[in-house]
Amino acid sequence: MAEPDPKTFVTVRTTLPRKPYATNDIRPSLTTERLILRALTPDDAEQLHVIRTQPEVMIWTSRGTVDKDLAETRDTLAAFMPPKDETSFNFAICLRETGEMVGIGGHHNRMSSFGWPEVGYMFHKEAWGRGYGTEFLRAFVGMYAALPREEVEIRIDERTVVKAPADQQFEELGVMKKAGFEHLLTWLATDSRYEQPKEIQLPVYRYFPGRTAAAQ
Repeated sequence: MAEPDPKTFVTVRTTLPRKPYATNDIRPSLTTERLILRALTPDDAEQLHVIRTQPEVMIWTSRGTVDKDLAETRDTLAAFMPPKDETSFNFAICLRETGEMVGIGGHHNRMSSFGWPEVGYMFHKEAWGRGYGTEFLRAFVGMYAALPREEVEIRIDERTVVKAPADQQFEELGVMKKAGFEHLLTWLATDSRYEQPKEIQLPVYRYFPGRTAAAQ
């Protein structure tokens, strides 16, 4: 399937979380079985830098390369600090037992390639393979669905909240299925992170809060 084409999008009336979001200083935390999702602070820069300097992590991001220094990581974190925290809904992902920050995740892109909001996250590589991604996603989409909403008109390709992993991330696909996401479609894109760009498949998953709640 070809890359989404905004020229073919349709206008729909739906609901999205009302802005501004609760600012970091009053944003509530959420505790799961093993994790704590809490508001980000400037003090998280060093732990975030550890994550963003791991090539195994950053290769799956849009930039594809590690941060060159702590200052660059601070610039990234600043996008989620006041006053910009009113337009994003992101969290530090910490271990419940120790409080150690092992990841970051949430929503800052209100309009993805398909027109709907997008959720994203990253964990440092030492935290991979332990089910933290599934645990975070289940908690986050619950919080997101519970936010106060307002009616809006938006241009979309499909009706869904989407997350698009690279086709190599087979474990990532399992994470999203376990969290209640379902496969929507797969589209072709050009991966330009390498000297010789290559074509890759991007499977797109969608999430319906009401459908997930009914199944539980």
